[in-house]
Amino acid sequence: MDQVRMLTPTGMLGAGWDEATIERGLELGVDVITVDGGSTDSGPYYLGSASAKTTAKAVARDLRSLLRAAARAGVPLIIGSCGTSGTDAGVDWVAGIAAEIMAEEGLNLRVARIYSEQTPAALKERLDHIHPLPPLGELTAETLESCTHIVGMMGHHPIVEALRAGAQIVFAGRATDTAVAAAFPLMQGMPAGPTWHASKIVECGGQCTTNPRGGGVYTTIDGTGFTIEPLAADSACTPFTVAAHMLYETVNPFEMREPDGTLDVRDATYVAVDDRTVRVEGSKFHTADQHTIKLEGARITGYETTSFTAIRDPLILADVESWADLLRTHLRQRVSQTLGLNDDEYAFDLRLYGYNGVLDELEFEAGPPREVGVMLLVNAPDQATATAVAKVANPLMLHLPTAEMHYLPSLAFAGSPAETERGAAYEFVLNHVVDSEPTDLFRIEYGATK
Repeated sequence: MDQVRMLTPTGMLGAGWDEATIERGLELGVDVITVDGGSTDSGPYYLGSASAKTTAKAVARDLRSLLRAAARAGVPLIIGSCGTSGTDAGVDWVAGIAAEIMAEEGLNLRVARIYSEQTPAALKERLDHIHPLPPLGELTAETLESCTHIVGMMGHHPIVEALRAGAQIVFAGRATDTAVAAAFPLMQGMPAGPTWHASKIVECGGQCTTNPRGGGVYTTIDGTGFTIEPLAADSACTPFTVAAHMLYETVNPFEMREPDGTLDVRDATYVAVDDRTVRVEGSKFHTADQHTIKLEGARITGYETTSFTAIRDPLILADVESWADLLRTHLRQRVSQTLGLNDDEYAFDLRLYGYNGVLDELEFEAGPPREVGVMLLVNAPDQATATAVAKVANPLMLHLPTAEMHYLPSLAFAGSPAETERGAAYEFVLNHVVDSEPTDLFRIEYGATK
């Protein structure tokens, strides 16, 4: 192929789109449809619990649209980081929904499932080949054992292997956002520089356009660069919006590391072809001496209960920081008195919303706030203890006066009951890369379901 035409309908499966944008992409002609299915943006819970942040109905709606489009155009459909975090359960969840849809639609498409979960036992054997990324230090076997789930972030190679084996639909576990889009063009011989650069720009669908909510983008990659335009009629790609996306989620706006090497866009040029289309040339890709796979892992840190109240009392708001300090002091004292807990047996965080939430000490507006929301977040080894601490805080968050007040204020809880149990809380504990051959850590199975 002398060019690859790629349709990217949105930044994340389940986000939805206007079906007219898919129709426009098909009318223009496509060779592959790609979409990301996950992210770590929403924190460690989804990896730690192996659950999705998207609802099954939203995923099913999008899958039905894409499966129909892929079958109609006779092109591959590639979905990465299935189920939000790319766990094995996430791959099976998305593949299972797709299997039901294909049965309903009478579609007979060859499916590949690429699994990216790693076991602590297997990684312990590779400890000498695992390296930390800042700010973490050397990885220990104990940290690996503490994780509820660990995934390796694949590059394009496992996806290419599945496509070469005849897969028409690829459900991949955790993958770099760019690898999902780069796999097919690279397999077809497109140059690495333009391919990886285009894949970076399309990773979030319409975010590189003047109307980010308008839908996805249509990209053509060839031997010297790529051309990109929005699928929505009321949107446009401009040199500014396209170039600006290199600032998104990158440490360096001119470089981006992939398992295989580094994208370099220092010499890239962005030229408007017309009022909605941009041409990009000059991107380079430097292949690394050692292929690496980034590891992501999450573990339980305890169980959380929250409580939320709102303050409008002007005497409290005249010095809300002092009131917050007073609440912290009284809460520790009452937890010790009533529950017999030491400070190291639980933890809590008091967050003031609507007060220096953005600029903090750099805030330049004078005068006290008019309203402040107060969120108490309690963490304890078990749910019952976390809730008990939050209940002890209840009267303080409802009526705690400052030393200067001669009456009990009445604050406003957001709901009844005032305490909400959040269940297990998780934290990311892996920010490491492992030296590996491109496909060693990943398993491919064929068929819509196991």
